[in-house]
Amino acid sequence: MCDSQTPGPTKGLMIAAPHSGSGKTIISLALLRAFKRVGLDIRAAKAGPDYIDPTFHEISSGRPSVNLDPWAMSPERCRYLAGMQAEAQDFLLVESMMGLFDGALDGSGSGADLAHALDIPVVLVVDAAKQSQSIAALVRGFRDHDHSIRLCGVILNRVGSNRHETMLRHALADIDVSVLGAVRRNSDLELPERHLGLVQAGEIDSIEEFIETAATQIADECDLESLIKCFQPVQGAKLQTGKKPNGMVPPPGQNIAIACDQAFSFIYPHLLSDWRNQGAHVSFFSPLANEGPGLDADAVFLPGGYPELHGAKLSNSNQFISLMEKARLRDSLIYGECGGYMVLGGGLIDKKGIRHQMLGFLQLETSFEKRKLHLGYRIIEPLDRFFAGSILRAHEFHYTSAIKQNGSALFKAKDATGNSLSDQGLIAGNVMGSYMHLIDAGEFL
Repeated sequence: MCDSQTPGPTKGLMIAAPHSGSGKTIISLALLRAFKRVGLDIRAAKAGPDYIDPTFHEISSGRPSVNLDPWAMSPERCRYLAGMQAEAQDFLLVESMMGLFDGALDGSGSGADLAHALDIPVVLVVDAAKQSQSIAALVRGFRDHDHSIRLCGVILNRVGSNRHETMLRHALADIDVSVLGAVRRNSDLELPERHLGLVQAGEIDSIEEFIETAATQIADECDLESLIKCFQPVQGAKLQTGKKPNGMVPPPGQNIAIACDQAFSFIYPHLLSDWRNQGAHVSFFSPLANEGPGLDADAVFLPGGYPELHGAKLSNSNQFISLMEKARLRDSLIYGECGGYMVLGGGLIDKKGIRHQMLGFLQLETSFEKRKLHLGYRIIEPLDRFFAGSILRAHEFHYTSAIKQNGSALFKAKDATGNSLSDQGLIAGNVMGSYMHLIDAGEFL
């Protein structure tokens, strides 16, 4: 196994699946820890606009993960970030999103698109729980659907028995597809979920034990040697020193204070890295710990997360409220997205119908009482001082609704196919926000 770590370029591999719920996140976490155990310098990335999975990646690998979004980012930007994430001689494991060929409304921006941009092979995780010989037709379809994608094998997940495994292996042998693992059904290898996906890693007390258990099973039931051989050199795109990478979102200020705790946790690592690379200083505070932005902050960012689960605590965080008011009065730019946008409003109604007083900086009331899914990629253009002149790419994913929203809009918006949507968000002086999660600048369109 040590022979696989010879000097050379970064090597990458994508873990994908035919559909969501196949178990690719658990398999990815287990593989990251199993590879780390055998001495691989393994790094991780997540395809698409996912905040939660990268935090699990970090725990499993011991290294921060990064988002690579093939819809919101140009291929060059994805390659640049992949190269920054994993230096020469590293191994980069990329977890795909949804199904391998699932993307935006127009079909673009899929995991397959990212695999093609990085020129890395794919291992398909197939939920085999309710099929036997039919698996051959399914895998053949994924293998042959796009010949630019290199399928190096499959991991069979939720296999019921030795007999079941034998049937599956025989079926796949007939189409000449390698079986790289057969993972037995195990109810202990399931993570709790919430309305926006998995429960956050920091909320699971036994997460380390869970990952260790999963890694042990994967090491026993998968061919790690063959999986390591599947890694292939990543198509890199490092930029010359001093050259600004395409897609960087400009920082909202020079001293940016960012809310960061279980209520405000949806922050893309590449945004923070980009802002630091552009000379901004980034600091953090916890509203749930009754902290607020420092007095030197000229910009305050309230990211998304789960404020709807902490309404009472936030409404009683007096120091947080006071320091936010001071930031507003000294004309610091205050920006909130999704959950942060809700906290900038006057009130938030939780799932029990209880209204919690929020900051009241915007004429906005939001409610989680009657859940309604709002989901999709967005192309947005600021209407005022916030990143004025930029075309930005963003993602919308929330179950709360704005039941009252008055004032000037922050963004013009289009969906992924370019169709115009209603204006989004609100701006009142130096306070602004929307449900949009910024991902990257969109000048490459």
